[in-house]
Amino acid sequence: MASLMEELISTLSQEKDLYVALLPIAEEKTKAIVANDLERLQEITDREQEAVGRVNALERKRNEVINNMGIVLGRKPRELTLTELIRVTEKQPKDREMLSGLKDELGHAVKRLADLNERNQVLIQHSLEMIEFNMNLVQSTRMVQGNNYTKSAGESELGASQTGMFDAKQ
Repeated sequence: MASLMEELISTLSQEKDLYVALLPIAEEKTKAIVANDLERLQEITDREQEAVGRVNALERKRNEVINNMGIVLGRKPRELTLTELIRVTEKQPKDREMLSGLKDELGHAVKRLADLNERNQVLIQHSLEMIEFNMNLVQSTRMVQGNNYTKSAGESELGASQTGMFDAKQ
């Protein structure tokens, strides 16, 4: 059980480090969204996806370790939350302290990252709404300009808005 606990602590520590490393990436992503720098945003997203892949690998490893701990303890793996493992390790103060600290640090990093990701999602949604607004404004402006009457007042010229959004002749 001791080697499983060491492996769990190591895996959780690596996960925490990755989540902490994702925080400045998420903040950099916010700046790229605000600056509308799509090239930088793509590069940041690529780095983010690479880190998320590593986090997923560590989560699989953590689940494997917890499954093995469940077998050793005769408990269902889904019952072995960090809180429960902290309680179970009451006779191993070093392990208990490490798990407790990792639980707090990991929880804080995940919460902060979730907040940053939510903010970025809102910013992206606002950007999309602004793009849609601008496109509608351009389209409506072209429609108004296309409804000019000639001297006969009954005829109208076929404007760009009636032939499509873009005028290939321009």
